[in-house]
Amino acid sequence: MSRRRFLFVLGSSRSEGNTELLARRAAEQLPADVEQEWITLADHPLPDFVDLRHDADHVRPTEGEVALLLDATLAATDIVIASPLYWYSVSSHTKRYLDYWSGWLRTPGVDFKATMAGRTLWGVTALSDAEPVVADPLIGTLNNSAAYLGMRFGGVLLGNGSRPGDVLNDTEALARAKTFLTAEAPLARFPQP
Repeated sequence: MSRRRFLFVLGSSRSEGNTELLARRAAEQLPADVEQEWITLADHPLPDFVDLRHDADHVRPTEGEVALLLDATLAATDIVIASPLYWYSVSSHTKRYLDYWSGWLRTPGVDFKATMAGRTLWGVTALSDAEPVVADPLIGTLNNSAAYLGMRFGGVLLGNGSRPGDVLNDTEALARAKTFLTAEAPLARFPQP
């Protein structure tokens, strides 16, 4: 894939929440020829993930929400997980989507790990705490997922906001959004002990 294609995975249960607003500000900075696809997970609910890693009947989904998300994920060069910080990690919608990655690792004909290797994972989140360190579990989840798959990790764009629209008052986050998705992302690495 030489042409970049961004998939924005919106993990909030609220439409046009602070995380989405911040992600859209970052996306506005992408060149016009970069494709963007936006999927709101609340609009495409995934069933509870069932671990079928060791079942012989594991097949590639061809319809429904799982197939939609798998196809969109495979088509992207860059995946932006836009999840609000819920209890110090990703939202339940986002966690369920990432759980499906486990199943896709063993889906015949997909070669998910090899396909994702070298692609880039990004994160965007809004938090209501003044201390950004509370987002470390969310950042770790995304970094480690990228590291396991051999992906690049562009980091997480943090913004502050609780009430709808608050993040638009976070001038530092809006300034970071201007260059966030255009930065060169390094290969993800697991934290060293």
